[in-house]
Amino acid sequence: MGVPSASLLYLCMEKILVAGATGTTGKKVVQLLKESGTYQPVAMIRKEDQKSQFENDGIETVMGDLTQDVSNTTKGIQKVIFAAGSGGKDVHNVDQEGAKRLIDASKKKRIDKFVMLSSMGADNPQGELKEYLQAKQNADQYLDISGLTFSIVRPGALTNNEGLGKIKLQHKLNEQGEIPRWDVARTLVKSLDTNVAKNQAFEILTGDTQIEEAVQEFQVV
Repeated sequence: MGVPSASLLYLCMEKILVAGATGTTGKKVVQLLKESGTYQPVAMIRKEDQKSQFENDGIETVMGDLTQDVSNTTKGIQKVIFAAGSGGKDVHNVDQEGAKRLIDASKKKRIDKFVMLSSMGADNPQGELKEYLQAKQNADQYLDISGLTFSIVRPGALTNNEGLGKIKLQHKLNEQGEIPRWDVARTLVKSLDTNVAKNQAFEILTGDTQIEEAVQEFQVV
């Protein structure tokens, strides 16, 4: 039996829709997916002039605006990573309702898993970020009752430091801290496995455990 061609292997890869692909964390997710050898990223973009930055690198794109109907974006998609955010400019329409629109689109196409980038504090919104955290909580709760298989990843404060590849992970860490965006992106990608943190939400900070090990071993007690 001959060795499968590279193009055939590529076609067998799971297609992963990345919402927020043009964002700081989303770009890292797309890069990790492309390098994974397991997944084929599909970058969701809002503007035609964003196509080239992905397509020049051999990455498929799909047009989709989270403030509008996005039912077209999940066609042919196996799993979704929601890494989008408005940067505090429109948390209701993007962070909350945009997530809900994509969850609905994912339900219609019966995708295998939805991985949500949320935020530490979304379980108890308060303080100066209350509006943002409330929007995240509402989106998380909508996903929780959607019937989709999911994982909700809640990092601490994001930094642009070089990723260390090591985290601490629990359902509730009961502490504050930071984590590089690279390590958040790696955690999101590792959470795509259907059996990893299945239908669970968890918090992450920089720690001492390799990301893959931490995610694989996570269990809610």
